[in-house]
Amino acid sequence: MSIVSLPGLKAMIEEISQSHNLPRSAVQQALREALLKGYERYRRSQRLDQRFHFDEEYFDNFEVDLDIEEEGFRVLSTKTIVEEVQNSDHQISLKEVQEVASEAQLGDSVVLDVTPDQGEFGRMAAIQTKQVLSQKLRDQQRKLIKEEFQDLEGTVLQSRSLRFEQQSVIMALSSGFGRPEVEAELPKREQLPNDNYRINSTFKVYLKKVREGPHRGPQLVVSRAAAGLVVYLFANEVPEIEDEVVRIVAVAREANPPSRHVGPRTKIAVDTLERDVDPVGACIGARGSRIQVVVNELRGEKIDVIRWSPDPSTYIANALSPAQVDQVLLVNPEERQAHVLVAEDQLSLAIGKEGQNVRLAARLTGWKIDIKDAAQYKKDTTDMSKQDTLEEEDVDSNELQEDYQEGVETPENVLDAEPVLDLNTQEEE
Repeated sequence: MSIVSLPGLKAMIEEISQSHNLPRSAVQQALREALLKGYERYRRSQRLDQRFHFDEEYFDNFEVDLDIEEEGFRVLSTKTIVEEVQNSDHQISLKEVQEVASEAQLGDSVVLDVTPDQGEFGRMAAIQTKQVLSQKLRDQQRKLIKEEFQDLEGTVLQSRSLRFEQQSVIMALSSGFGRPEVEAELPKREQLPNDNYRINSTFKVYLKKVREGPHRGPQLVVSRAAAGLVVYLFANEVPEIEDEVVRIVAVAREANPPSRHVGPRTKIAVDTLERDVDPVGACIGARGSRIQVVVNELRGEKIDVIRWSPDPSTYIANALSPAQVDQVLLVNPEERQAHVLVAEDQLSLAIGKEGQNVRLAARLTGWKIDIKDAAQYKKDTTDMSKQDTLEEEDVDSNELQEDYQEGVETPENVLDAEPVLDLNTQEEE
């Protein structure tokens, strides 16, 4: 069998393997694919003067056999045995095969060495290989990264800052001890405003997504703003969560508030089935020791740990912490709308700076929350009740007068009285 010589092949594979952090098998596969592209280019050039169409699948039956010891390669083709050959790249005649293997039959497949002579093909293959190899190596890297990190999606990993690209930070990420680092992108929207991304500074990041398909730059997207990072930090710091004595029910996080005048803040709802365990106290720790570790990792982000409750009123009241709530009215349970009554001095605290506190409480509970001044709400309700009573008395008087004047005592005229509907509509508006 003929062979195209590639002097220094073994050393080249070893060098590429180390410089690209790829196993030798991956480098060899990239070389095979690049060399096959070189053969394709050679074959196309042989038929430039002929009106012949090479479709995308034309070379699927060709492969490259890389010989590391002899430092060269061969091109092999799998052909089908036919009676009459119409395409010599894909077919071979039965008569020709039976000269070598008498037992061959129509429809069988044979693998043949179709390596051209060293001369012109060797030079063209070398040119094409250099052009394609770097792309194939990138493809191999992306494939290995996807296989390695696909199962780690949604977990927290250690990273360090490498460089800046536009508004993104490129991080060096490792999936385990002793493994080579890979690059990940930390987009602007996933960064924390209080983080200082100096070169080589280390951060815990949440692996948000492993990109599919050909993407420029890193294919791993990480986050410092994801709620999953808060969950991980608490689970890592609070043994009761790891032991499943305390569970995290919900998290609402605003790591990048809409206004720069409002700092990042998180609300986390916890619960337990153990009567003797205080879930909120377990997360906060003695003198705030446990929650302080989380706050430090998040660079001073405010965190409210609240007790979850199956009762919506209690849960909503807890979610508005640190404000003190007087009463929660579930005005429309089907559409999950609630009015929360608080004292006048608690109103701004319940709403929060630029509405952040009530906004996070609504996201945490899943209820639409409307904060009301308790004293004003009760006054308005009382006035409204008095007005409704006066209107009902006035309507009754009008209806009696109309019945008396017209001498009609059927209920139809009473039901058709328009002023009743108009008054109610205005009152509702």
